[in-house]
Amino acid sequence: MKQLKIGIIGTGGMGNAHAAAYASMGDRVKLVSCCDLDISKAEACAEKHGFERVYTDMYEMMRNEALDCVSVCTWNSAHKDASICALRGGAHVLCEKPMAMNAAEAREMNEAAQAAGKVIQIGFVRRFGADADVILRFKAAGAFGDIYYATAQYLRRDGCPGGWFADKAFSGGGPLIDLGVHVIDLVRYLGGNPKPVKVYGVTYSNLGSNRASNAIGQWQLSSDKSGYENNVEDLACAFVRFENGLTLRVEASFNLNIGADTGGIMLFGTKAGAEITDRVTVFEDQAGMYVNLAPAGKSGFEFMPSIKNEVRAFLDACDGTAPCLATGEDGYWLMKIIDAVYRSAETGEVVQIAE
Repeated sequence: MKQLKIGIIGTGGMGNAHAAAYASMGDRVKLVSCCDLDISKAEACAEKHGFERVYTDMYEMMRNEALDCVSVCTWNSAHKDASICALRGGAHVLCEKPMAMNAAEAREMNEAAQAAGKVIQIGFVRRFGADADVILRFKAAGAFGDIYYATAQYLRRDGCPGGWFADKAFSGGGPLIDLGVHVIDLVRYLGGNPKPVKVYGVTYSNLGSNRASNAIGQWQLSSDKSGYENNVEDLACAFVRFENGLTLRVEASFNLNIGADTGGIMLFGTKAGAEITDRVTVFEDQAGMYVNLAPAGKSGFEFMPSIKNEVRAFLDACDGTAPCLATGEDGYWLMKIIDAVYRSAETGEVVQIAE
């Protein structure tokens, strides 16, 4: 098997997580170069993980290096340009979520991948957790029957990371595009990747970011937070209807008057249901009784093990030994949902999602 040459564009928190995952792959990869607008961050990433060279210009990096695979871990507004730069430079791309600022940008990225004959995988890391694996096992065994309704929450009491995350020009939005993408995609994935057909959404910007003092507020960035606007929503809520009849209710917040951060997914099927929190519980009936099943072993989401699974699957797709498990097409449809929620919130109307 060919040793794959790796590059990373964007060496913040997620860039370093990707770097650690690649480093864990041993001789299967060679860590060649990493790029960041902040040279000190690129140098720190290279020293920590063992990259040979650093850059501040992604175009220069792609001209100089014959890279096989590139992770794009920039702020959201740079995902499109960085991904297309890497694709045209001859590399397969693992682009962090959200895929882009909107569906139109996502389409451009997919067209670039198709023209280059390269894989573009989207960083839907929740697809690679133990919880997703457990649900898919039960689903394959026919345990759920028809999954027709789902709820998903990703709620923080005081949890806007600040900096570019709070500035729509860089992020594209707030908790919906940052947190909601995770649970929306996971429900769609577990439901068989159906296409969305209509959306009703609302957003609120009533509380502002990080109301508590710095001593209490928990979300701090290692990078400079100055120079950014704070203009994203506090809370987003939506109903999403899919072509197979599945309906999803989703809620995502950075700031909300609740007792504590909370999150989870509920799936409701004709034979059984399931709850996904820090572990999976399946609800069914047997022998005339209601039964709650807690699978033995790990069934929750763990960040770094899941990132490693994600990167391993990406390398398999690049080698051609396995299909891509989080395609650019998946990213495109997710962006169609995000676009529709924001548009519905602006107009107050249900938004139909067209091809």
